Amino acid sequence: MDLRHILITGASSGIGAALARRYARPDVRLALGGRDLHRLDDVVATCRQRGATVIATAVDVTDQSATRAWILDADAESPIDLVVANAGISSHSGGDGESEVRAREVFAVNLEGVLNTAFPAIERMSTRGRGQIALMSSLAGYRGFPDAPAYSASKAAVKALAEAWRGELAARGIRVSAICPGFIETPMTASNKFPMPFLMTAERAAEIIAAGLDRDRARISFPWPMALGSWLVAALPVLGDRVLRPRARKPA
Repeated sequence: MDLRHILITGASSGIGAALARRYARPDVRLALGGRDLHRLDDVVATCRQRGATVIATAVDVTDQSATRAWILDADAESPIDLVVANAGISSHSGGDGESEVRAREVFAVNLEGVLNTAFPAIERMSTRGRGQIALMSSLAGYRGFPDAPAYSASKAAVKALAEAWRGELAARGIRVSAICPGFIETPMTASNKFPMPFLMTAERAAEIIAAGLDRDRARISFPWPMALGSWLVAALPVLGDRVLRPRARKPA
């Protein structure tokens, strides 16, 4: 598909920013969304230096009406070819467990935010009979992680949604892919206090994602050793329990 107009949520940092830079070129229009316009400034400047037309918008993907209006307005200016529903947040339960408030926040951004982004795009792409949608899941979506229950569950839902939509929307000419990265160097992982095997730069992740979307891959999972390990712990629950079970804390 000839990508001329690309919309990316969560574009101010991490994979979203790296994808914006990856796609930036003179014949491309980028609609970049983030909660804070100031955080988008550097990304916008770099993309414009590379010749892209860039429209940056402050948008909270948990706001259904605002997100819908942004996407429909962007599409009215120029038909959107690719939507990357990338915005997401993480949560680590730690020793005291994950709070209900934080769990709901994670689901609101990671799952409802994806729905708020995808449905307006599907509506417009269906009328044209073409388009591509990429949903940001995670290798954590293969199997629930005890220290990140809501994050794992939200990403599992996004992965299943992408797989289901891929079959449902194919007849309308819309291609759908699930993106399932491992550990990526982003502000989200910067606070992790545990080992992160096969840690990868956001720039390298963007290259892999762009190549996978160009080939219309149903699931873009990487790096492959982590993807294989995630598949194994999901396929073998007993192994998963042993590998992922958190160590009990010693009493004070």
